[in-house]
Amino acid sequence: MSSAIESSSPSVEIHNRQGSGPAVILCEHASHHIPERYHDLGLKPEHRCSHAAWDPGARAVAVTLSAMLDSPLVASRISRLVYDCNRPPEAESAMPERVEVIDVPGNHQLTADERLARVEAVYRPFCDAVARVIAERASRRAPTVLITIHSFTPSFHGQARTVEIGILHDVDRRMADAMLAQSHLLPHRKIQRNAPYGPEDGVTHSLKRHGIDNGLANVMIEIRNDLLATPEGEEALARELSQLIRPALASLGMAPAAEEGQHDA
Repeated sequence: MSSAIESSSPSVEIHNRQGSGPAVILCEHASHHIPERYHDLGLKPEHRCSHAAWDPGARAVAVTLSAMLDSPLVASRISRLVYDCNRPPEAESAMPERVEVIDVPGNHQLTADERLARVEAVYRPFCDAVARVIAERASRRAPTVLITIHSFTPSFHGQARTVEIGILHDVDRRMADAMLAQSHLLPHRKIQRNAPYGPEDGVTHSLKRHGIDNGLANVMIEIRNDLLATPEGEEALARELSQLIRPALASLGMAPAAEEGQHDA
């Protein structure tokens, strides 16, 4: 199955916009690209492609799932350090000055106008693209679940994380519950609810804005990024996630598209 790509702006890409499957997939941290005008945010070279700047492997998994489920994908093309599309404009973490031990000089003491310019350049185009895709599906009465794909580092502030796949939700837990009910299908994986983050950490903005506010069942999937270190790992995790997602969709009355033997990843 092909995954047609279009761009609604330099900061967002859309795959498989007309996909007929029952999901809209988001990848807010798909890229570590920092446009030239931000002068690399003053980052050290080793930090520009680190987990602080993006979610390694998340885009590849999201693209593969988009093809597997024949569902549209909206992905940011800009580093989360320029603007984190999973945060509202008023959140300090939308343009963080520091991530774990990594200092981000280009985000220090931003003026209100500078913050607004990033909102207009990165966040608003992303949100507008998601809104258009959801509205188009609503106009043709296509059943829709919102799925966001992320990855996380195996160690945070020196603490090892044993969880491998996190199934996150806010107040709407329908899709999360349905996926967790299928976790026995992946007995070799450590799967947990609201781990390594949860709503109290401010990570469910997209679920609330694009899912809950539109009355859509929704879920955020976090994958430990050491499992995504190779193309083979990315492919394997996408297929494993599909084993949880497909029966979960069916249990919510949304039959997923039949999986094809060939697809573009």
